[in-house]
Amino acid sequence: MEFRTRRARQKQRQEASYPHVLQLYLRSPTERITLQEFETFAVERLRLLKAVENVGICHTKWSEKYQKKIEDELKKASLPYRDLMHVSDNDLELRRKDHISHFILRLAYCQSENLRRWFLQQEADLFRYRFSQQLSESVRKFLDFNDLHYTSIPPNEKVELKTQLINSTFGMKELFDTQDFYKVPFTDALDLVRGRKVFLRHGLAYIPHNDLVSIVLNDFRTSLSRALAITARGLPAIQGDERLQPLLKHLSYAYIGQDYSVQKNVGSISLDQLDSLATRSFPLCMRSLHYALQDKHHLRHGGRLQYGLFLKGIGLSLEQALTFWRTEFARGSITPEKFEKDYAYNVRHSYGKEGKRTDYTPYSCMKIIQANTPGPGDHHGTSTLRHAMHHLTRFC
Repeated sequence: MEFRTRRARQKQRQEASYPHVLQLYLRSPTERITLQEFETFAVERLRLLKAVENVGICHTKWSEKYQKKIEDELKKASLPYRDLMHVSDNDLELRRKDHISHFILRLAYCQSENLRRWFLQQEADLFRYRFSQQLSESVRKFLDFNDLHYTSIPPNEKVELKTQLINSTFGMKELFDTQDFYKVPFTDALDLVRGRKVFLRHGLAYIPHNDLVSIVLNDFRTSLSRALAITARGLPAIQGDERLQPLLKHLSYAYIGQDYSVQKNVGSISLDQLDSLATRSFPLCMRSLHYALQDKHHLRHGGRLQYGLFLKGIGLSLEQALTFWRTEFARGSITPEKFEKDYAYNVRHSYGKEGKRTDYTPYSCMKIIQANTPGPGDHHGTSTLRHAMHHLTRFC
């Protein structure tokens, strides 16, 4: 009797913790788990995320075959993806596994920008598929549980706007009677508005149930991206744990995306290509530094470091880099002799030819954003962003 009572209380706690098959993973797990569970959950979820990536490479995303393959992989991983009328103890246990395994991999994959990007993309694809499998009632429950206030329009408004709703959404004529529509601020549905896929009225976009996933997915990606950054800042607190650190390190090594920290193209571009590449291929921040250097014939230390490592990363050799900086500075007030004395060492140092002889890699976007605030006369970091946006608005 006491055992049944304990099981009943445990089920009530799990039902309260996991009321829906979908999660935004806003609340970290607090229960105790064994090291064996920790490792098993993490490995199984990583295997699933790799499978999601491979399916996306081999098949057109969101095609019928793609979705069937994702469903097969979820079944193999024993993770839930459809809301059920009657939830069993086993269903609740699978929801618990889904929740805990996500947070374990979040610890492993918050450690660099490349890892975070890969993890975020696979989790977003997985969430999108699972959301698409929910019926209207399940979607409403999910929105309520997570305080996502997307209002389903009442039947009388749906009938009143029938013509506009059908005309504004491709293929809606046959599906209209079975589709719910949600009213959201048009700023939350810019992708759909840009594609002219929704009806707009009084600043509101009317989103059919089938397209609501793109709105919720934005919330999911924003929330997870912020959470990964916060987790990365708190990671040193557990790096001294001799039980967890080796396992987290092993999991992060299992990442199979491209390693951008390895220099593979050194010497593959030439100086005469820089102007054309800057115009059509550089990111706005680096394009702004390029233009500032051409205009002022000088960059301060922070700008030289960011732009110099970027040029190294895209394939400019050390010899050509020295020629590039020497030529640009000579167009200003710096003689070749002064350049050799005051600046050439730093260029060689960034290529690992001086000092500690470290092979430095280009700054990531996050490192540029979080670097020291630019001072007067600087053309990097946030000042670069403002300058780039100034150039961008001239063409908008």
